[in-house]
Amino acid sequence: MGRLAQTDGLTDIQREILSTVRDFVDKEIIPVATGLEHRDEYPVQIVEGLKELGLFGLMIPEEYGGLGESLLTYALCVEEIARGWMSVSGIINTHFIVAYMLKQHGTQEQRDYFLPRMATGEVRGAFSMSEPALGSDVAAISSRGVRDGDEYILNGQKMWLTNGGTANLVAVLCKTDEGHPEGTAPHKSMTTFLIEKEPGFGEVKPGLTIPGKIDKMGYKGVDTTELIMDGVRIPANRVLGGQTGRGFYQMMDGVEVGRVNVAARGCGVAQRAFELGVSYAQQRHTFGKAIAEHQAIQFKLAEMATKVEAAHAMMVNAARKKDSGQRNDLEAGMAKYLASEYCKEVVEDAFRIHGGYGFSKEYEIERLYREAPMLLIGEGTAEIQKMIIGRRLLEDYRIQG
Repeated sequence: MGRLAQTDGLTDIQREILSTVRDFVDKEIIPVATGLEHRDEYPVQIVEGLKELGLFGLMIPEEYGGLGESLLTYALCVEEIARGWMSVSGIINTHFIVAYMLKQHGTQEQRDYFLPRMATGEVRGAFSMSEPALGSDVAAISSRGVRDGDEYILNGQKMWLTNGGTANLVAVLCKTDEGHPEGTAPHKSMTTFLIEKEPGFGEVKPGLTIPGKIDKMGYKGVDTTELIMDGVRIPANRVLGGQTGRGFYQMMDGVEVGRVNVAARGCGVAQRAFELGVSYAQQRHTFGKAIAEHQAIQFKLAEMATKVEAAHAMMVNAARKKDSGQRNDLEAGMAKYLASEYCKEVVEDAFRIHGGYGFSKEYEIERLYREAPMLLIGEGTAEIQKMIIGRRLLEDYRIQG
């Protein structure tokens, strides 16, 4: 383990968890990740190993069978897992966001029903905001839930569900008119519905179809899907929190912790890219010496290491702020923005260090080069992060009088 991306002030339990996860990544993920990724194969054995380690319940309270750990512990585990293969961290992240939303906003019955089985990985979560005709403009969604007695009828089409096929619980954001008069702000007429379904593709529940996996440039292995609702019936007690009109707030709360997760993923991928670059630079020789001895390569390594260290520090700060009970949207936005941008740059520099071999599928850096761009988009684009950061800064630094 190198000097970079160390975290001071961890407890013995946190250090033990991280050591266990890092060992799992080195032995069970890194050796098989590239082969699985090239085949776009779901990592069944890896997921089973994560279940045994208890990582699906890492932040779920102990009373529901989880480990009750902090966001910082979770983020540091994600950093380690993404260092091995970013797709695996995606499998955990969507599950984690749904579990977090249930813990924070669910009714007691919903928490009792879902969280113990989510802690073991028996129930695996996915969440859905985006739609084919919109990306970051969540307030413009057209999917709709209409009350019908003791049920809601859901209609609409959703896009970009990570875990859409393998999950058996999906938190879906829809518009609801019930109790919201005409002219209500769009974000105040949204509701999160908890949909239980069978894993797989096709019609997985009456009226609910998962058409198939979306073929992607990178971020393979994990299934990314659409979700089509055509008269799906959901019991009224599966409205998250038992009250309509709270969905936008609930989802944004989940995405806020998700942004810390994406920052952690960026840190992990960047760290792995640095490891590959610094290792290759000492093995590859040109003009009679290892390329690591050329000043041009040393400059690249210096820049890469600095970016790895800076991104890690910002990610840790954002997680600790949330854990302390403080608002962290500014810090989470900054961490997500910086870590994803730096990740792309560190991966590209490692790619350049590899020269022509970086273009070969035999080398791990080729996979990282295709994975890094997803972080620029997931959980809000860089442009959205900058909007959030700018608005929050103006709140804090507004001129008085």
